[in-house]
Amino acid sequence: MQKEVVDSMAMKRALTRITYEIIEQNKGIRDIVLVGIKTRGVYVAQRIAARLQQLEGATIPVGELDITAFRDDHPQDIASAPSDYQLTFSVADKRVILVDDVLFTGRTIRAALDALMGGGRPQSIALAVLVDRGHRELPIRADFIGKNIPTARQERIKVSVTEVDGHDGVEIIN
Repeated sequence: MQKEVVDSMAMKRALTRITYEIIEQNKGIRDIVLVGIKTRGVYVAQRIAARLQQLEGATIPVGELDITAFRDDHPQDIASAPSDYQLTFSVADKRVILVDDVLFTGRTIRAALDALMGGGRPQSIALAVLVDRGHRELPIRADFIGKNIPTARQERIKVSVTEVDGHDGVEIIN
């Protein structure tokens, strides 16, 4: 059973709100870079960057981060963990906004932090998520949240973006 909880207009409003909060909390956009966690976090980051461009008139770098090899739920030899830095720009001395579609246990974000650190020492790292559904297993919280959607642990959240799915929306799946 699926229940739509965020339609395309509500998603657009949530992303606009996140964008304004990023500008406000950072007192502008100087030294900001956005890093989207693949797959849908990248599209969310690109949309935030486009809105920042509209509002502030400056282009913000957007990077894509694949955290698969850094996850702690995939057995692997630590020595075989990738050491290649994935972004096309350095995060050294930048204010990094890490972007994902859904924040759940926090394990994806922990893996993203590990992957990100190969690019130098950022000035700061903040987290922006479209949906925070709770159920944290690690002490991680989002700085910018589009929508809090409390869920039962066995439920799933499905974020759809036009670029991948042909439409925008968020559904709870039982």
